[in-house]
Amino acid sequence: MRVAVVAGPDPGHAIPAIALCLRFIAAGDDPVLFTGARWLEAARGAGITARKLKGLAPRPEDDDMDAGQRIHSRAAHISTEVLPDLSAMLPDLVVSDILTAGGGMAAERLDVPWVELSPHPLYSASKGLPPIGSGLAPGEGLRGRTRDALMRAATGRSIRQGERQRSVARVGVGLPATDPGPVARLIATLPALEVPRPDWPENAHVVGPLLWEPTADLLAPPPGDEPLVTIAPSTAFTGAEGMLETALKALDGAGVRVVASMLDEPPTGLPDWARAGLGRQDALLAQSAAVVCGGGHGMLAKTLLAGVPAVTVPGGGDQWELANRAARQGSAAVVRPLGVDALRSAVLRVLTEPGFGEAARSAAASLSDVADPVAVCRAAAR
Repeated sequence: MRVAVVAGPDPGHAIPAIALCLRFIAAGDDPVLFTGARWLEAARGAGITARKLKGLAPRPEDDDMDAGQRIHSRAAHISTEVLPDLSAMLPDLVVSDILTAGGGMAAERLDVPWVELSPHPLYSASKGLPPIGSGLAPGEGLRGRTRDALMRAATGRSIRQGERQRSVARVGVGLPATDPGPVARLIATLPALEVPRPDWPENAHVVGPLLWEPTADLLAPPPGDEPLVTIAPSTAFTGAEGMLETALKALDGAGVRVVASMLDEPPTGLPDWARAGLGRQDALLAQSAAVVCGGGHGMLAKTLLAGVPAVTVPGGGDQWELANRAARQGSAAVVRPLGVDALRSAVLRVLTEPGFGEAARSAAASLSDVADPVAVCRAAAR
């Protein structure tokens, strides 16, 4: 099967796309990755055919303060820009990241089946859940159900506005106003981070996290036998700021070692009980007793898969939702707002109360009940 995989440059979306391409290659398929320039060299180094996704650059008419306009109008533009490349490769299937909807539009324009990749839980609205992003558990009893219904009514206006914006964008590139949606949806998360809903789409399949290490380098933690705490500052622009600096103040004298895993240039002048830099996170997690992270899906899923409890410091986007789901599952403590005393207390609690680790290992065990993403895609291409 020849597959085009389309994803934007954000690490939380590009990395799962790369991981999916590697799964296709291992299964004998032929993927071509379309993504941002920052990932092309690394993807090619991993053996993936990778091409620059055209149309990512902001245009003068784009309004990044309007999420619907940003996603749908730019998606239509990207679909036009990528159309010649997709047409030339004659794919049997297109897999399009949920935030890079232009891949799906281009597939539809070529009359090629397409699959949507969600590198996180299913975030579509549900008649049985409070709005995604609230961080709330489903309401119980009449009062709880009423609360959820009122919240859904309030957010429904924004959802309908987004649907109208999508229709306008589709018509602008010659597609019908009504979006038929993908043939299938890959929900690349742990079942433990999903929430049961009465209207789960029949074409949505939980396939487990799609993870890939962008480096082969190993980052050595500080010497010693004190518990190792890994700090993973958020890669999202909506992430909480100052996490590493606050963590170093919070954990000074706490009897732990700290290693900060980061894609960006590491800071200098760290204390002798701390290290920072780029290194394989799976190797660090195998040695860690706890992780401090923003609650973004990639790092949170990787942490739980290693059976390690987390302290989440959520920023914007979906981090608040995910942090609260992990907290309800029992594998994480939530710190918000970020502060030295609050972070120190949360880390020491996670390190000393065994229930957090037990819940993290339970979350990892939920991976046994997932679908094979390659099999889902092959079925969609028929």
